Amino acid sequence: MDSSTASTSEESAGKIVASRSSVIQSSRVCGLSVFRINKEDLQRKLSIPKYLRHAIRDSIRSKDVNAAVDRCQEGSGGGREAAPDGPMVVFVNSKSGGRHGPELKERLQQLMGEEQVFDLSDVNPREFVDYGLVCLEKLADLGDYCAKDTRDKLRIMVAGGDGTVGWVLGSLTELHTQDRKPVPPVAVIPLGTGNDLSRSFGWGGAFPFAWKSAVKKSLLKAITGPVCHLDSWHLLVSMPSGKVVDPPHSLKPTEECSLDQGLTIEGELPEKVNCYEGVFYNYFSIGMDARVAYGFHHLRNEKPNLAQGPLSNKLIYSGYSCTQGWFVTPCTSDPSLRGLKNILRMHVKKVNCTEWEQIPVPKSVRAIVALNLHNYGSGRNPWGSPKRQYLEKKGFVEAHVDDGLLEIFGLKHGWHASFVMVELISAKHIAQAAAIRLEVRSGEWKDSYMQMDGEPWKQPMSKEYSTFVEIKRVPFQSLMVNGL
Repeated sequence: MDSSTASTSEESAGKIVASRSSVIQSSRVCGLSVFRINKEDLQRKLSIPKYLRHAIRDSIRSKDVNAAVDRCQEGSGGGREAAPDGPMVVFVNSKSGGRHGPELKERLQQLMGEEQVFDLSDVNPREFVDYGLVCLEKLADLGDYCAKDTRDKLRIMVAGGDGTVGWVLGSLTELHTQDRKPVPPVAVIPLGTGNDLSRSFGWGGAFPFAWKSAVKKSLLKAITGPVCHLDSWHLLVSMPSGKVVDPPHSLKPTEECSLDQGLTIEGELPEKVNCYEGVFYNYFSIGMDARVAYGFHHLRNEKPNLAQGPLSNKLIYSGYSCTQGWFVTPCTSDPSLRGLKNILRMHVKKVNCTEWEQIPVPKSVRAIVALNLHNYGSGRNPWGSPKRQYLEKKGFVEAHVDDGLLEIFGLKHGWHASFVMVELISAKHIAQAAAIRLEVRSGEWKDSYMQMDGEPWKQPMSKEYSTFVEIKRVPFQSLMVNGL
């Protein structure tokens, strides 16, 4: 147990007060407040003019922006209509939220133009960025003031879990790289299991029971709430020639594979490497927690009837973790169930430092997590809230989602992780870092397990050469709407 989390009666009382505040806030987010929202007024604030909705729809369907713009100009009246106060498009993961996904989609279509609500099984967010937004931008360049105003005011609501939110945020990064400003900020209706991104920005941790009234209040908050900044992190995996088994949606092969030259690589490098890259917003982890997540992910895919919602997912996940050696590990067990110190070398760049520094991996640690948000594992805060004296002693700073730093901590085993998750103790603090380099050596291990933002994969390992994982902050920040 870290000294920073020594229990006192005063801290316990504080937690009780915080808990009560959290319940009250959840009620507000879920729409249980007393004021009512007029449906017609909300529709006027949200609904994009019909001719623009159809132009966006036609651009995405045909993948031909110019043709859609020409048709739009013929019947638009030159953009004389006024843009709404809060134009919005919504992406719905209809497979999330149990049976509520399709119902939620229908409800959202009633509250705004039907063409403003996209089912992710039909339209992915990259298509919207490449065709729908380009259509608005071209119309604006041609003098359509309504299109320009709509594009400038546009916000995006995502109804789904953390993976869905990350997918949309990742697609919007193209606007940064192409200097297509402004970038629409993103709000959330939580439909996933953990919903840590949603919790971090005041949108709650679960799909509300009174969801029909809650949807109206969420939409109003989405167009009026303040905009916050969120760090995003680029991850590069460089491995000896071979293939990643079942790479997650967020991990893509890349030809560009240059590791930071400021850190010398010891030993020989293979002649040929395979590289993958991705972006995460909440966390990256390596070790037993990723192994359990990987097994659970495949179990759920093989037997989808086992998991019908967030609660059943959590129960099955807990039971499955008990079968994987996370809680009890015999000395004669598979080497891959032992400590990460056997296979891992870690370097970091600390706060306000440009030089790499090697950080020893604690012997007892079997999972290492690099965390960006305050929420992990369905709203837990494993980093805790260290006191100022402890931070100064360790050379840490107070953690924020936009401070350009990741909090790196370790989990020793299932029992330790369980106590961390109920916040009786904090995790094993290892470092705060502006950049991370992990070198994974094989030894007796055949594979290691990694995950980012809940998407796990099995990482093959070589006995002759190391695999490298390098994490650096993306130079621009994502924009989130605060739902508090």
